[in-house]
Amino acid sequence: MALTAEQQDEIAAARAAEGRTRRPTVAALEALLFEAMPVLDHGFVRVVDYMGDDAAIVQAARVSYGRGTRAANEDRGLIRYLMRHRHSTPFEMCEIKYHVKLPIFVARQWIRHRTANVNEYSARYSILDREFYIPAPEHLAAQSAVNRQGRGDILDGPEAARVLDLLREDAARNYDHYLEMLNEEEDGTPRDPSRQGLARELARMNLTLNAYTQWYWKTDLHNLLHFLSLRADAHAQYEIRAYAEAMMETVRAWVPMAFEAFRDYRLGAVTLSAQMMGIVKRMLAGEPVAQEGSGLSRREWRELMEMLGRDAG
Repeated sequence: MALTAEQQDEIAAARAAEGRTRRPTVAALEALLFEAMPVLDHGFVRVVDYMGDDAAIVQAARVSYGRGTRAANEDRGLIRYLMRHRHSTPFEMCEIKYHVKLPIFVARQWIRHRTANVNEYSARYSILDREFYIPAPEHLAAQSAVNRQGRGDILDGPEAARVLDLLREDAARNYDHYLEMLNEEEDGTPRDPSRQGLARELARMNLTLNAYTQWYWKTDLHNLLHFLSLRADAHAQYEIRAYAEAMMETVRAWVPMAFEAFRDYRLGAVTLSAQMMGIVKRMLAGEPVAQEGSGLSRREWRELMEMLGRDAG
């Protein structure tokens, strides 16, 4: 990730500015505020604003007038209870706003989470940068034979090199044609003053989906944790998972008690159906149970055995 000198100066100025407030602040998150955390080859995540902390969750749950006088272990216990029993509204009292730079195809996957306020860089008004996501070789994989939306074996040798060449060539060629249709240089100056260029809102259709866009993304903690539970999961697509993992570090700094509960009851937990729970109880009682006659489909049985660390048979 390369930031221009102007962008670095802008971030430095934002970090140098201070304001007095009576609102609760979090020292660990203040230390990260405005900093660009690199993601992928040209992307980043920045926290640009936030509201609330662990105490705000507790305050909302207890509907108290101040920050409370309970001991920290009582606050931790309450937060864990709220997370464990899926009481969502206290977590909605905390909000955070990110500035994210990401490939367009990741943005289109991300926007399916319709629980945030989003404002994206507009290619109707401005020219997109000549920056494209090119996967590292270890992330070039074939289509999975068993999962229609997943990856299989890693490509290597000439096949991988050819894929990387195609990605670079197509992105560069389409971007060159994009500027040609606009009749503009990357800095917005006209190429040929004697002719008109195509409208920016039309020329952008020629860009490849690995071109980078940017947006501001603001959400509450409850919906952020739901996003992270899906996108930081090992089964999520690598590219969006890289952003989720960077964001998890900001949550860890911001609300450490809530993050601990989230890690224990969401990321590190599994969900069993009533049928699965019945099978587990039978197994604990010493009863031999097989997939045939269990009432579970082959896929459900395989998932249950994976949860239990057993051979599906």
